[in-house]
Amino acid sequence: MGRLVFFSFLSIFSFLTTFSDVMIPQKQVMALPLSTDSRWIVDENGQRVKLVCVNWVSHLEVMVAEGLSKQPMDGIAKRILSMGFNCVRLTWPVFLVTNDTLGSLTVRQSLQSHGLLESISGFQANNPSIIDLSLLDVYQAVVSSLGNNNVMVILDNHISKPGWCCSNFDGNGFFGDQYFDPDLWITGLTRMASMFNGVPNVVGMSLRNELRGPKQNVNDWYRYMQKGAEAVHSANPDVIVILSGLNYDKDLSFLRNRPVNLTFSGKIVFEVHWYGFTDGEAWKNGNSNQVCGRVVDNMMRVSGFLLDQGWPLFVSEFGVDQRGTNVNDNRYLGCFLSVAAELDLDWALWTLVGSYYLRQGVIGINEYYGVLNWNWCEARNSTFLQQISALQSPFRGPGLSEVNPHKVIFHPSTGLCVMRKSMFEPLRLGRCTESEAWTYTSQKILSVKGTYFCLQTDDLAKPAKLGIICTNSNSKWETISDSKMHFSSTASNGTTVCLDVDSDNTIVTNTCKCLSKDNACEPESQWFKLVNSTRSSTMTKPLSRMNSILNFPAKDFHGSL
Repeated sequence: MGRLVFFSFLSIFSFLTTFSDVMIPQKQVMALPLSTDSRWIVDENGQRVKLVCVNWVSHLEVMVAEGLSKQPMDGIAKRILSMGFNCVRLTWPVFLVTNDTLGSLTVRQSLQSHGLLESISGFQANNPSIIDLSLLDVYQAVVSSLGNNNVMVILDNHISKPGWCCSNFDGNGFFGDQYFDPDLWITGLTRMASMFNGVPNVVGMSLRNELRGPKQNVNDWYRYMQKGAEAVHSANPDVIVILSGLNYDKDLSFLRNRPVNLTFSGKIVFEVHWYGFTDGEAWKNGNSNQVCGRVVDNMMRVSGFLLDQGWPLFVSEFGVDQRGTNVNDNRYLGCFLSVAAELDLDWALWTLVGSYYLRQGVIGINEYYGVLNWNWCEARNSTFLQQISALQSPFRGPGLSEVNPHKVIFHPSTGLCVMRKSMFEPLRLGRCTESEAWTYTSQKILSVKGTYFCLQTDDLAKPAKLGIICTNSNSKWETISDSKMHFSSTASNGTTVCLDVDSDNTIVTNTCKCLSKDNACEPESQWFKLVNSTRSSTMTKPLSRMNSILNFPAKDFHGSL
């Protein structure tokens, strides 16, 4: 009789597990325009909209969106969408809209003036209909093409005089610099805002990229950035207005005790930039855990605090060398992704660009930070796209209350989350949309939400497991190391172990590594981040169903979230 009951249970369980694999997630539908609700960006219905953007460069000497000599405009827009981005931060120089001589040049004339004959041939092959349009008309055509493909646009005033950005002494850094006339800048913002008033996919305007240089000061920041914000809102009240900080958009600390003073509300977003090279070669030369802890603490002090004050914070530039050979970037990326997931930040990747028409005097230069390859025909690094994919959907926010609050266990170096397909298979990494829902109690117990099952260590180099006796030391998990991403427990033989991932993405426990001092050690396989979520999984959870079958009460036995 016992065998018959067990067989029946297995049959039910197998059916439910198989059925769960075919469930399809629902696509988010937005109602534009956008506004803000405390720290969140929301649509017209109050539903959170997460900006998941990529930077498309259009501010260099040619003043045309890069890549249009390589691929058709519509094809690039479709590829942006296919890679999981919902938004483009499209750069522009002030002179494009304030210097009629420059703005009225055709694409052909602009390319000819820089000796870019090969690019002219490329335009004739890939985008012949725009080669004799004015630069301003082509900028509008790019925005329209993105809109036709349901891609939102943020217009980013990147620079005044067209060219590569940025240095402290390029004349474009701060109000009053050689090429940075505040009145002309406000004229440019006003014209751009007016031009795109009524264009629904233009959802935001970033007032200025990376303020910098010896003239920068807080009083002029308030004076001019507030004027710029008012000018944009007056000309186009639909767009969100995005304000950058000082010191290459790393520092917004001055806002802690002195907020902006504007005549409008519900439209202001602040932006910050964060790269590996932001901290020099600290990642390459230091211990990754210690550098991550120090850098994150500093980021929260100079910009992250705005979230707690109820302002949206948009990381409008982050990125890495997509070749995967830059140690500094590789170590930084895991730390950045953990913070972006934990805080559920809006962001824009630098950059879409695979190659440039002309950059710093070099024709056709390869952009190794570009998500597309030199020919703009395919992704440069598909592994990187996997890493960021979990962050391309919101974990939480207004209107996103599909299930009760819980945690997912995110693994930054793969972009995957801890999941379990069935009771009879080990925990593994999988898509975060199929992740288990966890709780983490004050007793340091990680439990599958709504069940009696908790995470346990078995022994060194063995798969982690789920059990229902959760009072022993092998069921307690503490975050250790400065990065706060090592989860440590005690194995049955008394050995201290950390969660890890083996070569086939099975969750195991190994000796904790790289906790401090060792600068050559790579800790990323042992980095896990608990992320708050109200997003439902696309899978029906086998363990939750098992509780029902076994008449387990559907509550958190070990404590609250």
